[in-house]
Amino acid sequence: MPEAPQRPSLDEVNRSVPVPSVYETSFVQKFLAYSGPGALVAIGYMDPGNWLTSLAGGSQYHYQLLAVLVIAILVAMFMQNLAIKLGVVARQDLAQAIAARVPHPVRITLWLLNEVAMMATDLTGVVGTAIALKLLFGLPLVYGILLTVADVLIVLLFLHFGIRRIEFIVLVAILTVGIIFAVEVLRAQPSPAAISRGLIPSLSLLTNHEKLILSVGIIGATIMPHNLYLHSSLAQSRRYDEHDAAQVTEALRFARWDSTVHLIAALIINALLLILGGTLFFGKTGQLTSLQAVYNGLKDSSIVGALASPIMSWLFALALLITGLISSITSTLSGQIVMEGYIHLRLPLWQRRLLTRFVTLVPIIIIGWLVGFNDRTFESLIVYAQVVLSIALPFTLFPLIHLTGDATLLGTHVNRRVTAVVGYFLTAVITVFNLQLLLSIW
Repeated sequence: MPEAPQRPSLDEVNRSVPVPSVYETSFVQKFLAYSGPGALVAIGYMDPGNWLTSLAGGSQYHYQLLAVLVIAILVAMFMQNLAIKLGVVARQDLAQAIAARVPHPVRITLWLLNEVAMMATDLTGVVGTAIALKLLFGLPLVYGILLTVADVLIVLLFLHFGIRRIEFIVLVAILTVGIIFAVEVLRAQPSPAAISRGLIPSLSLLTNHEKLILSVGIIGATIMPHNLYLHSSLAQSRRYDEHDAAQVTEALRFARWDSTVHLIAALIINALLLILGGTLFFGKTGQLTSLQAVYNGLKDSSIVGALASPIMSWLFALALLITGLISSITSTLSGQIVMEGYIHLRLPLWQRRLLTRFVTLVPIIIIGWLVGFNDRTFESLIVYAQVVLSIALPFTLFPLIHLTGDATLLGTHVNRRVTAVVGYFLTAVITVFNLQLLLSIW
């Protein structure tokens, strides 16, 4: 196999976490040692973009889009496993591996495309955090947006703790958000039979324009390009003997366990959001037009009945703030991976964070000024940002599948033929969804 790049991906955390030897027997000890990168990736599946697409999907189409959500998470599991394999076996992240094998113009084009995707990801965090601050503290949206510049300090504070502590903080955040929505959904008492029917896909997903936009938005909010870059790098944070074939195989196995467990948690939380929207707001025209409307609705007995409580509204806004802030960590790390891998430009994380945030803030402030910083307009931007992510996705998936099918790179861990076929098929389906959306717009 070719040598990995001299400068490791995210060298601040690369090989920083020791793990038990393959010759030790404790499954639990090994699982805990490898567990963590999956949590950092999973939080990207629960950012404000997921909130809006899931809540909007539930309020407009009841539980019909549950099928899209489940399929999207299953596809995400498949693709994240390929990203893990690239990192664990080849010791390269996706950006490094692609950049080493394409001509310079293609490399620059892919870098620019992924930077746009990173900005779309960051946009959801900015707007989501600003809305949460408005709901919790009455802070005007424009000030909340400007205040998000300061979250670079939060990122630096978390990174100062080390990767293991960051993983623990993110895991606690996931559990907190999951508990909040589990409580709210249980109190809403949804119909299990209706939920089961929502798990069956419908052809109307392709023929109904509005449903198609939300479906593509859910896909874009679920299988995000930055998570694939991130996972291929974070998989290298564990320190194992990469020259021992048995150790590499075990590292790959436990990294996949870590990913699967945390993505199941992400699926549950997103499903809870969609079910909450479908149970409380479906068929109630005009009730769910914004996150503000959900916040108000959760304390209005005329809308949600016995569930109504100021505490439920407060918990909803708190969960939004947590996911908005935590997702900024993953978007910063992903941006660094893309920049270093494609154009070999290394910046301190605080500089990378400020660069991404300022580039994102300029169009947000301009649009905000034009529309008077209207909540609904900004939330529409979040949904369309997820569509942008979905359209950018095939440009990440096709190279990922090709690279993990390269025996000179992955040796005995190269994709089996069935894996390659399934991977290309799934990517083709996502591409068809995107083309169908673009054709429907034109």
